[in-house]
Amino acid sequence: MFVSSYVFYKHLSTDKIIVGSFMGYLRIFNPHPVKTGDGAQAEDLLLEVHLRDPILQVEVGKFVSGTEMLHLAVLHSRKLCVYSVSGTLGNVEHGNQYQIKLMYEHNLQRTACNMTYGSFGGVKGRDLICIQSMDGMLMVFEQESYAFGRFLPGSLLPGPLAYSSRTDSFITVSSCQQVESYKYQVLAFATDADKRQETEQQKLGSGKRLVVDWTLNIGEQALDICIVSFNQLASSVFVLGERNFFCLKDNGQIRFMKKLDCSPSCFLPYCSVSEGTMNTLIGNHNNMLHIYQDVTLKWATQLPHIPVAVRVGCLHDLKGVIVTLSDDGHLQCSYLGTDPSLFQAPKVESRELHYDELDIELKELQKIIKDVNKSQGIWPVTEREDDLKVSAMVSPNVDSVSQATDVEVGIDLIPSVTVKVTLQNRLALQKAKLSVYVQPPLVLTCDQFTFEFMDRNPDGIPRVIQCKFRLPLKLICLPGQPSKTASHKLTIDTNKSPVSLLSLFPGFANQSEDDQVNIMGFRFLGGSRVTLLASKTSQRYRIQSEQFEDLWLITNELIIRLQEYFEKQGIKDFACSFSGSMPLQEYFELIDHHFELRINGEKLEELLSERAVQFRAIQRRLLTRFKDKTPAPLQHLDTLLDGTYKQVIALADAVEENQDNLFQSFTKLRSATHLVILLIGLWQKLSPDQVAILEAAFLPLQQDTQELGWEETVDAAISHLLKTCLSKSSKEQALNLSSQLNIPKDTSRLKKHITLLCDRLAKGGRLCLSTDATAPQIMVMPGGCTTIPESDLEERSIEQDSTELFTNHKHLNLETPLPEVLPLQGLSE
Repeated sequence: MFVSSYVFYKHLSTDKIIVGSFMGYLRIFNPHPVKTGDGAQAEDLLLEVHLRDPILQVEVGKFVSGTEMLHLAVLHSRKLCVYSVSGTLGNVEHGNQYQIKLMYEHNLQRTACNMTYGSFGGVKGRDLICIQSMDGMLMVFEQESYAFGRFLPGSLLPGPLAYSSRTDSFITVSSCQQVESYKYQVLAFATDADKRQETEQQKLGSGKRLVVDWTLNIGEQALDICIVSFNQLASSVFVLGERNFFCLKDNGQIRFMKKLDCSPSCFLPYCSVSEGTMNTLIGNHNNMLHIYQDVTLKWATQLPHIPVAVRVGCLHDLKGVIVTLSDDGHLQCSYLGTDPSLFQAPKVESRELHYDELDIELKELQKIIKDVNKSQGIWPVTEREDDLKVSAMVSPNVDSVSQATDVEVGIDLIPSVTVKVTLQNRLALQKAKLSVYVQPPLVLTCDQFTFEFMDRNPDGIPRVIQCKFRLPLKLICLPGQPSKTASHKLTIDTNKSPVSLLSLFPGFANQSEDDQVNIMGFRFLGGSRVTLLASKTSQRYRIQSEQFEDLWLITNELIIRLQEYFEKQGIKDFACSFSGSMPLQEYFELIDHHFELRINGEKLEELLSERAVQFRAIQRRLLTRFKDKTPAPLQHLDTLLDGTYKQVIALADAVEENQDNLFQSFTKLRSATHLVILLIGLWQKLSPDQVAILEAAFLPLQQDTQELGWEETVDAAISHLLKTCLSKSSKEQALNLSSQLNIPKDTSRLKKHITLLCDRLAKGGRLCLSTDATAPQIMVMPGGCTTIPESDLEERSIEQDSTELFTNHKHLNLETPLPEVLPLQGLSE
C-alpha cells in the first residue's frame, strides 16, 4: 500500500488521523499509547473504506452549504468527492461505529494533480476548493457548484499549491523554478479558460489578462509549500526545495533560507514559542527528522522509516505529538524528549579521605595492571575453546577466468585468485561480521560479509578473531629474464648451504634457460624486474633490481621460503642475517619524493581555492550587470570569466594527477619501509616483538592524506621510541614532544631521527613497550657497520662521517611490488 496524503480531523478535542492511499483506501485512526513491543491495537482504526479510485489528497473544511460543520474532501484523478463523517456510540469503546456519507461530487474534465482550500475572496463561514490540473489549469469550486477555471501562463508541469488567506492569493512553483503568486480577484476577472482557443478579439472582450502578482526564482524544483501566519498582520510562505528550504514574506522577498545537508522528503513549519521565530520539522531520506528554529538546528532524531508526510497534533490530551507516515503505510506517533528516570541514587555516607593509603593502593593496582599486560598482552587469554574460528585456504593456482575489473596493465593480463574462508562456531552467535583487507593496489571482489544467527553470544561481549594468509606470488609476479647487473643490490647471509632456487620457486622456472639452479628472474606486472642469485661457494643470496623498493617482496619471499624449506628438513637452527651497509640514502630519496608531492598538492589546492573564489566573484559581478535595468558594458568580464574557468579546470586536473602520483609514491614508500624494517631485524637479530614495534612506528597509516601524513606520524612515533626505550639519559626522557601532528617544513628532522634510531640499535638499544631502565641491554655489533656519533634528539645535527653507514645509488622512480601476508578479521557479538 502506497500512501498519498493524510490530515488531522479535529473531533471532541482530540485529533484523528485520516490517511488516503493510491490503492483507494481511506482510513481514519485514533491511536492509543501502547507499551513497547505490544504493537497496534484493533480500536486504533476507526474507519476503513475502499473508494476504488486512487486517492491523491484529502482535506478537512467547511465544504457543504448551509452548515459550518467540518466535512472531508477527497481528490481523485478525475473526481472530487465531499463526505460527512459520523459515529454511533456503543456500550463499550470497541462498540463505537463510524461511517461516511457522500454529500456531493464533481466529475472533472481534466486530470487533477493537487488542491487547496480556503475562504477565497474573503467569504465568511465556508471554504472554497481550488484544484490544479496536470496541464496547469486552476478550477475553483464554490461548494456544490463549479465557479470558473483559469490557465496559469507558461505552465508546463504542475507544482505544489497553497492559499494565503491574508493576501487572498494562490502561491505555486512553476516548471521554470519560480515561486509565483496570483491574486484571487485577478483570477476571477481574467479570461475564462473555456475561451482559451478563441481569437484575440474574443479574448479581449471576455475578460482581463491573467497577470502574476510577484515571482521569485529559487533555482530548484519545490516539493511542498506551506503558509504560516504569525498574527493577523504578517504571514510567511515556506517553500521546501530539493536542496534548500526558503522562508518568504507576503510580497515574495526572502526572509531567510537554509541549505540542507540531506535530500528532504517532507516538512512542516509552525509557530515557535520564541517571539518572531518559526520552527520547522524537516524529514529526509536518511531516516532523520530535523527541527530548525529559523535556520538553527535545534533537534535531530532517528526514525525507523523515511517520512513522506509529517504533522503535529494532540492525541488523548497529549499535546505536541509528532505523526510521521512512510510511503509503505507505516504510521508512527512520537514525541520529543526522553522518558523520565524514576531511579534515585542512595545517599553515600561521607568519610574522610586518607591520601597516603590511596596512593599506596593506586601503586599496587598499577603494578597488577603492568604485570598482567606483560604476561597476557593486549587481548585477554581464555582457557575455554573459542566460540568462533576463522580459517582461510588460498587456491594454489590463479583463476582460469580472471575476476579483475581492470583486465590489463600494459601488456600483462591481471590474474585473480580465489580464497576460501571457513567460519566454525561452537555456539550460535547473534551476528558475525567478516572483514578482509589487502594492501592497494590489490583489490577484492567483496570485502565485507555479515552472518546472522538466531541466538545471542552467551557472554554478551564482542569478540575479535584474526586470521592471516599468504597470497601466491604468481598473483603479481611472472617469470622474467635474469640480469647480472643492477643499480640496487642486497646480500642476505645464512648459516646453511645454499638451496637450489628451482626447489624454492618451482613455478618461476624459465623454459629458455637450461641452468637456473643459481639464478632466477622475476618480472612484476607493469614491467619492473628483480634478479635472485645464489652463491655456489658461500652461504649467501643476492637480490638486485633497478628499483630499490622492488627488492622487498622477493627478499621477504626468499626468507620465508628458506625457513619453510629447512623446517621440512627438520633443521631448527637456520638463521638469516644482514651484514651490509643500511641503504638509508635510497630510502631517504623516496621519503623526499613523497614529501615533495605532498607539498605540491597543498600548493595546488591553495591555488585552486583562490581561483574558485575569483570565479565566484566574477560571476557575482556579471550577475549584477545582467540584473541592472540600465545596460552597461561588461568591460571584458566575460573574457575574464572564461579564462578563470579554464584555469579552474586545469588546476583540478593537476590536483587529481598529483593525487594519483602521491598514491603511487606512498605505495613505493611502504614497500621500501618494509624492506628497511626487514634489514634492521636481520642486522640486529631483533625478536618478532621488536620487529612488531618497528612496524607500528614506521607503518602507522594504511592511507596517506593531506591532513594526516606519513612523515609527521612516523616522526612522532620514532621520537617517542628515542625518548623512552632508546633514551640515552634522563634528560632525553624529560623532553616534551609536540602533541599536534602538522605537516613539517622539510624531512631533515625525520631523517635525523631515523639515523639516530639505527645508531641506538647498533649500540645495543632494545625496543620494548616498557620504559624500565633496569632492563638488560644487549650489545650487537655486526661486521661491516660503522657506528654513528651521538647527537642530541632535538637540537644537534648528524655529523658528516655518519654517511659512511649509507650506500649511495642512483634513485629510479618505477612501480612497487606489494606484500603478500594479509589479515582477515572476524567480529562476533
